[in-house]
Amino acid sequence: MIQGPNEIKKHSHKKTTGTVLKDFSLLTADDIYLFNEGNHFRLYNKLGAHPMTHNQRQGVNFAVWAPNAEQVSVMGNFNDWDRDSHRLHPLQNSGIWEGFIPGLESGEVYKYHIRSRHNQYAVDKTDPFAYHTELSPQTASVVWDIGYEWNDSDWMKNRHLPNSHKSPISIYEMHLGSWMRVPEEEDRPLTYREAAIRLVDYLLKTGFTHVEFLPITEHPFYGSWGYQCLGYFAPTSRYGVPQDFMYLVDLLHQNGIGIIMDWVPSHFPSDEHGLGYFDGTHLFEHEDQRLGFHPDWNSFIFNYGRHEVQSFLISSALFWMDKYHIDGFRVDAVASMLYLSYSRKPGEWIPNKYGGAENIEAIDFLRQFNDEVHKNYPDTLTIAEESTAWPLVSRPPYVGGLGFDIKWDMGWMHDTLDYMSRDPIHRSYHHDKLTFRMVYAFSENYVLPLSHDEVVHQKGSLLSKMPGDDWQKYANFRLLLGYMYAQPGKKLLFMGAEIGQWREWSHDRSLDWHLLENPFHLGLQRWVEDLNQFYRRHPSLHASDFSPSGFEWIDCNDAHQSTLSFIRRNDNNGEEIIIVCNFTPAPRHNYRVGVSLEGFWQECLNSDSKNYGGSNQGNLGYVEASPVPAHGRSFSLNLTLPPLGIVFFEKKR
Repeated sequence: MIQGPNEIKKHSHKKTTGTVLKDFSLLTADDIYLFNEGNHFRLYNKLGAHPMTHNQRQGVNFAVWAPNAEQVSVMGNFNDWDRDSHRLHPLQNSGIWEGFIPGLESGEVYKYHIRSRHNQYAVDKTDPFAYHTELSPQTASVVWDIGYEWNDSDWMKNRHLPNSHKSPISIYEMHLGSWMRVPEEEDRPLTYREAAIRLVDYLLKTGFTHVEFLPITEHPFYGSWGYQCLGYFAPTSRYGVPQDFMYLVDLLHQNGIGIIMDWVPSHFPSDEHGLGYFDGTHLFEHEDQRLGFHPDWNSFIFNYGRHEVQSFLISSALFWMDKYHIDGFRVDAVASMLYLSYSRKPGEWIPNKYGGAENIEAIDFLRQFNDEVHKNYPDTLTIAEESTAWPLVSRPPYVGGLGFDIKWDMGWMHDTLDYMSRDPIHRSYHHDKLTFRMVYAFSENYVLPLSHDEVVHQKGSLLSKMPGDDWQKYANFRLLLGYMYAQPGKKLLFMGAEIGQWREWSHDRSLDWHLLENPFHLGLQRWVEDLNQFYRRHPSLHASDFSPSGFEWIDCNDAHQSTLSFIRRNDNNGEEIIIVCNFTPAPRHNYRVGVSLEGFWQECLNSDSKNYGGSNQGNLGYVEASPVPAHGRSFSLNLTLPPLGIVFFEKKR
């Protein structure tokens, strides 16, 4: 793989005889004080490896936190991986070891050798603050200059607009390594730069406003999809060097597409070269496994009450926004952070000081994280993957909330997929699966996720979950997607759903792009394109996503015929969109829906259109409201509801 302008010196035989200089420090007394009290949120400027000039000598300054070490040294190609020749020195009583090594430059491969004062423990560790790492399965850190000339000033100046709660937010969730591959070259993943042009073109075609990357942060096990992260300051080297990822972000921004990054402060893997047992003690994690070890993922849990850990994690978040222009975070597994009892049996967890299961330290951390992100970047988004009924997740800390902008609506996802997977003959008995959401829909600011979690671990693809023959599966799936876009809340769709992936997603292969040779799959993609464009053009479908004023039922009680009808509106301009869904394969003729305005209503979208692979049943483009009262309204539309279809109507002006 091409490494870019500053090639990693994997095979360099250059040696340095220079000793570690101790007459220089990047860290001031204020840095040390803020770090130790948990309020230093730009630690990446001080800790880690930084190429620089000192006394007219080029070199690299190294600094690492290891308070329980008796010796810390830097080793690499430059000293034949000698564990003793380049020892760092302790910096006052901060727990930080530091030193400047002349003669080194960007591209040097290195690790820290740490000898603990406890139990004669000695270990080789990668740098927690490394900007770049060796290509997996190698694990060394790489000295790197992350300078880059950005060309996205217009986006950065105006990104408060596409990230606003009142704006359309349609997120394409993707795993970069399996989105598209190069079959001619042993099916390798695209590099960051290769993906950039293709992804921009694809997102512009399909109409998504944002892309969300499954964790880009460096991770040792590819099969974790990035959720077992160790490099909290390094984009994975599997697809290129840091500047290559910057180029990808830059190009997306230049084309008006926002970038959300999956960020994982909930746990980290136990690989020996990583953060765990870093200096012979449980430095980043709790010592007691009832607090510090996650039973589901066999990983360590951060000690959120430790000040230096708070500084480390929040520095990571701000780093991605400072240096990579990231527009938001989707924070993974928030529920696992909030509950001490998460996925544990009685006796396997320790109550908080009040006797409860709430993780007070994690709550404080999440609030501080959100405060710092929004204080520094009020035009960005923080999104919580939180699967319980924890209150006020997307409300500010000053009213008792956690401070996130948006929360995943996992309840909607589970209820809707449960309903849609049922044979239509049984759906009338489960009508509440569709209607229950509106009881709580505005208690939080929600995004509706049809995410990667629903298409892995033998769950099958979304299309394969749909009941019936193939035609009905396609129709059901178009109905599901249309229903998601019609509901209040922002939208998220995992890659592959938009082309009707039949196979369950696998991180080891590309999406099945050949499916687009089939007219039904091409129709599905057209449907998603048209939904995105319609959603973006009509403020009634997005401007009041988080307000009850933007939604009104027309009829939510027709369980017998498995239909729903409702209004989405925008109070600012009086626009109304009427949506009617038929969740059965039987077309409904002369189906009357009450409306408040007379005149012609345009049928703007119909999932049963031949253009999408449907049977082309509908309303011939327009319906005139009759002075026949229905559903408590003075007028009504006499409609044809297509089988397993959804139709959108707009008042003709």
